[in-house]
Amino acid sequence: MAQCLRGKAAAAAGASAPWWRRAASASYHHTIQAVPRETSGPRAAARERRHGRVPAVLLTLAGAAPGSGVAHRKLLTADRKQLVEMVKQSPYFLSTPVRLQVRAGERSNAVVHAGTVLPIKVHRDESTGHILNLVMVQADEGTMLKVNLPVEFKGESACPGLKKENKDQPGVSLPSGAHPSKN
Repeated sequence: MAQCLRGKAAAAAGASAPWWRRAASASYHHTIQAVPRETSGPRAAARERRHGRVPAVLLTLAGAAPGSGVAHRKLLTADRKQLVEMVKQSPYFLSTPVRLQVRAGERSNAVVHAGTVLPIKVHRDESTGHILNLVMVQADEGTMLKVNLPVEFKGESACPGLKKENKDQPGVSLPSGAHPSKN
């Protein structure tokens, strides 16, 4: 009986927890859990995929400036279910920094490496849609990275500027009086 009451009290305390405590428990989907792997190549990657894991690569840049080159490459393996859930929950997964925890082994609690990364490529199978591999870049504080940001137009049907097509530059829409070749 005492355990039952403690269980209800703990559940009531968890429901009234401050938002920052609840957010910390929900941050599992914003942290990629990975383990290092020693082998590379198509056969090793296929073996990882058979076991429900996704081969991943973590790139570390040589300098803080964009385009400075890759200094180091770490081969990792991440859980497929976790990555699928993250991609499903975040439509802008490739432009969102996420935390990475590299553990010593699959069942280990020892964290070998932790930091912030930016996923730059998610390779998917065209026929099935399964994630084949993941490429991430280390995004430390102060590192400048070039990222393609998606832009969504809301109210496109009511905007006259977005309805008209620019003949010179497909995909760019201008209002009728603002055509650059007529000025």
